[in-house]
Amino acid sequence: MIFMSNKSLNKTRVIAGCGVLTAVAVVLQYLEFPLPMLIPPFIKLDFSDLPEIIGAFAYGPLAGVIIALVKNIIHMAVSQSGFVGELSNFILGAVFAFTAGIIYKKHKTKKTALAAGICAAVCMAAVSLPLNYFVIYPLYYNLLGFPEAAVLEMYQSILPSVKNMVSALIIFNIPFTLCKGLIDVLFTMLIYKPLSHILKGKS
Repeated sequence: MIFMSNKSLNKTRVIAGCGVLTAVAVVLQYLEFPLPMLIPPFIKLDFSDLPEIIGAFAYGPLAGVIIALVKNIIHMAVSQSGFVGELSNFILGAVFAFTAGIIYKKHKTKKTALAAGICAAVCMAAVSLPLNYFVIYPLYYNLLGFPEAAVLEMYQSILPSVKNMVSALIIFNIPFTLCKGLIDVLFTMLIYKPLSHILKGKS
């Protein structure tokens, strides 16, 4: 089964582990913060994808996707983005966790985990361009009343040479998303091994 990375895992332990990881992800998402000198302030940095990739490694790729989904459903209760920010976070987090989990599932070594994480971060960054340009930003324009020109001005206040939204997303959002993913991968490599014994109930 794609949900469980090891058939011997007890379903109750998997559900409990996913619940704990989801709770941690929710807390980490609340601890988001802006980087105003590097990217417009409506885009905030958080590390809530970290429990998702840990869950994907421990329990399989679908577990990481489920953690991302539940985390964002909970976050919508206090969000000011009218679900748009949560939609973006879920899709990118799901791409990140699923890609990492599906690669790691095939060969569970430290090198594979690192390669899987890097590949997942690259995939997440690549997906962010069409996702933001065709889906997320139009939702901001049409549903939340943020004019495209006003959004572009936020990017231009940091880098005046930005001419349009495509160049803004390429210059700012893609590197931001990639770096965010790589930081999550770094932390995962540092903490996954000891955590995996707890999550899988091994001594």
